[in-house]
Amino acid sequence: MTKPRRYKCLACGNLTRFDVVRSQKVREFHHFTTGGELEVEDVEMLEESIESSTCRWCESSKDVVEI
Repeated sequence: MTKPRRYKCLACGNLTRFDVVRSQKVREFHHFTTGGELEVEDVEMLEESIESSTCRWCESSKDVVEI
């Protein structure tokens, strides 16, 4: 498992609250029971991209950096 990304807003100093839009492409093994219930197993992350991140305190998007 990869370590979560951390962010900092250079405009206001926020380290804790961000709106992050990300896209993921995953491969999953879907296992259905005989009763029709789904259990997802063996999730493999193929691609992930961060589309945007915005500070929840000052609403800046251009000053948010990954730390």
